[in-house]
Amino acid sequence: MDWAEREGLVRREELLWWARWDLDSTLALMDRVGIATAVLNPTMQDRYRSAAQAREGLTVVFEAMSGLMAAHPGRFAVLAPAVLDHPEVTTWALRRAYDDLGAVGVSVKANYNGVYLGDPAYDRFLAELDDRAAVLFTHPLDLPGGPPGVPTVPGIPNFMCDFLLDTTRAAVNLIRTGTLDRHPHLSVVLPHAGGFLPQIATRMAAFGDFCTPPLDAARVRDHLHRFFYDTAGPLAPRALWWPPPVPTGSSSAPTGRPPRPTSSPATRCRPSRPTPPSPTTNAAASTATTHSVSCPR
Repeated sequence: MDWAEREGLVRREELLWWARWDLDSTLALMDRVGIATAVLNPTMQDRYRSAAQAREGLTVVFEAMSGLMAAHPGRFAVLAPAVLDHPEVTTWALRRAYDDLGAVGVSVKANYNGVYLGDPAYDRFLAELDDRAAVLFTHPLDLPGGPPGVPTVPGIPNFMCDFLLDTTRAAVNLIRTGTLDRHPHLSVVLPHAGGFLPQIATRMAAFGDFCTPPLDAARVRDHLHRFFYDTAGPLAPRALWWPPPVPTGSSSAPTGRPPRPTSSPATRCRPSRPTPPSPTTNAAASTATTHSVSCPR
């Protein structure tokens, strides 16, 4: 934080409450609710002004994470921050995070300068992660085209609506481009219960022919079950289920309204990986499984 303030990247007093991290409070919360290990995502990807500044900032981050993990063995793990608008910095950061800190996954934004995950420009990066069988944790920020931090709609903070669209666009683009087919060992975690991807599943299946290339309904259904969904903060009691795709051959136009569930979300949804991780399971996989759900096929 001190480095970021000196660089003019943040002003401590303007940070929102959830951006104010405190070690003692974090450990107390973890102990109170039974969290053995917390996975940290230390990044300011939307604030670095140059590749040199990004590398300097990440060096500060890695040194801080190394000290924290050494002081509290087993209590913290880390995601490797990838700054895809600076490919050389990303390559360096991945190796530093994995080799020196034992990173359990990689953190990326949904888009960089309007280029969304799934774009072929990121294939080399994703191929490296696929070789590592990595967990890729995505996170939204401002939509492309506007000044950073300025509300798209005056009076409505971007994190209320736009962030969910940012996540959904990235997920749809990953499906459209067949990225998960090209990188089958990659596990992609969508935040906030997948944005509103689950709610537009029927719409995607019905109107996929209008995409380029066309989206097959079967691919939509398959890929919905290949993502992991962060369930820590969807903030909606009905966010853990989605309507089934339009039946093949159906002539009914979608109404935009999901059908009434026949059971509660808790009974309709199950962990994406039904077998609980063993003590030797990779920590990243354990994290993704713990915070992910998918609905029955």
